[in-house]
Amino acid sequence: MEPGSLFAGAAAHYSRYRHGYSDDVVGYIARELELDKRSRVLDLGCGPGTLAIPLARFAGRVIAVDPSDDMLEEGARGAPQNIRWMKGDSSRLRDLPLGRLDHTVMGRSFHWMDRVRVLADLDAMLPPHGAVVLAGPTRDPAEPPWEPVVQSVRQRFGLEWRANSESYHQSGRRHQDLLADSRFRRLSAATFRRMARRDAEAVIGLQLSFSYSTPTRLGSRLPGFVEALAEALEEAVPPGGWPEEIATEVLIARR
Repeated sequence: MEPGSLFAGAAAHYSRYRHGYSDDVVGYIARELELDKRSRVLDLGCGPGTLAIPLARFAGRVIAVDPSDDMLEEGARGAPQNIRWMKGDSSRLRDLPLGRLDHTVMGRSFHWMDRVRVLADLDAMLPPHGAVVLAGPTRDPAEPPWEPVVQSVRQRFGLEWRANSESYHQSGRRHQDLLADSRFRRLSAATFRRMARRDAEAVIGLQLSFSYSTPTRLGSRLPGFVEALAEALEEAVPPGGWPEEIATEVLIARR
């Protein structure tokens, strides 16, 4: 599967229904990297700018790279002027016209990549002070309360993960272990927690943001899938929606 098609048709749902990064998370990254108006940061696998957009407040330039035209177009709507949106993917990282870089950040993208190769490429591309930052869900996130209901519908529609053999999903190797085997082995970690709520609409929109259940992948099955989800969730959702803990882990790796 081509990287650009992984989230085909999901950009608007991703932007609206995936939780963004809190000010605490973004501020922590900016402080740890000592970002200022001279800093140039690569957001690799940027999606619709979930991390690039808030981080742009602290950096001079953010280069936001993603293989999906839809994600780049979604992110560029109303984004700060100091973000440069660029189509590209991690398999051809050294070929991209990125210019000078200080640091690289990745949100929920690193687990899809050939991670060993990406770290080797970044070692060649980043300066001695350059850091690799991974920001995403904690290693063992709690199962969301709506998952049993949604999972039964996914199974009826035969939806499953698809990832390359070097990704986290296929290899099972933790990011920390890969970093320990790379040049970026000096590691610091911090966890941030907050609460949110999701109603049935938000749960359905979230499913349409996942790689295995994007509108494009579902195709003609999309209306049936949405209807089945709505019916299953109608009886299960509590008044006011489900409470959800958002636990974000930030790994900062240096040489």
